[in-house]
Amino acid sequence: MKRRAFQRKLYHVLEDTRYSSWLGKLDQILLFILIVLDISSFILETSFQLNQQYYWFFKTVAIFSTIIFSLEYGLRLWLCTFERRFRHPFWGRLHYAVTPMAIIDFISTFPFYLILVFHNLAFLKTLRLLRLARILKIGRHSKALRSLAQVVIRKQEELLITFSTIFFLLIIASSLMFFAEHDAQPEAFSSIPAAMWWGAVTLTTVGYGDIYPVTVIGKLLGASLAFFGIGVFVLPAGIVASGFAEEVKYGINPEEDPIIETMETKHSHLSLKKLEITKQYQQVQADAKLLRYCLEIARQELADTETNPEAIDSWAMFLYIRAKQDR
Repeated sequence: MKRRAFQRKLYHVLEDTRYSSWLGKLDQILLFILIVLDISSFILETSFQLNQQYYWFFKTVAIFSTIIFSLEYGLRLWLCTFERRFRHPFWGRLHYAVTPMAIIDFISTFPFYLILVFHNLAFLKTLRLLRLARILKIGRHSKALRSLAQVVIRKQEELLITFSTIFFLLIIASSLMFFAEHDAQPEAFSSIPAAMWWGAVTLTTVGYGDIYPVTVIGKLLGASLAFFGIGVFVLPAGIVASGFAEEVKYGINPEEDPIIETMETKHSHLSLKKLEITKQYQQVQADAKLLRYCLEIARQELADTETNPEAIDSWAMFLYIRAKQDR
């Protein structure tokens, strides 16, 4: 039982950042610093002069960070069964291993061992680029990055429609430009795919100047596409910005929350409804916080005597009801 209690505490240090002690916060800070140091080392070692001067420092950082991240991955895989959806000792761990963050942990760490063993194989050196995937691990320790990822997932349909529109516009503009400029510049606009490079540069308003139209029709098309590009590329930024504002304001998915859905569907008496919804949401948020606290207390009290999750949940509910009655 003591071993089980120790594993649970270790799990909270690694995963449950809301209730972990100072050890959990220290773990987050140290891992964040190590990620930044490792990525910085990887970037700086590409400089020939710096690599010659600080070779062993860069090598030490790479080996040390790989060992630490390997231990972290192993601990998370070992302790993931404390989470309800990964409860099964085998299938639960397999399920955890294919989650996005676990995949990032794996691909950013274990190819390094292949390079150590088969260091003479040239094609394996390209696997060093996977080390850059460690920068994605910051998302686990940054609430802002997690919120941004949730916004992109929640707004994926709108973003997909927007990028599809941009792609269709690129194809149409590149096709028209090919027929307008091919005779005048057969080398620059040799095909529609070649014209798509010009279209992408013009749509994004970068304008490298390596390919440009010389005919009157081509110039008109180019100017029109540049104006379209300014307007079209504002849409994804606006979608993400509005979604991020919702995430910061409510801290939830507005589309899945019945209170906010009511606000969006009923337009009459908006100000009154908004005030009522805010109060209801604050009450729900307070109740949820109390319930999470009771669940944590139940886990700690029954850590040495009870491992059945249903018993722990029942005791947590009893503590919650008693706390509500005492208010």
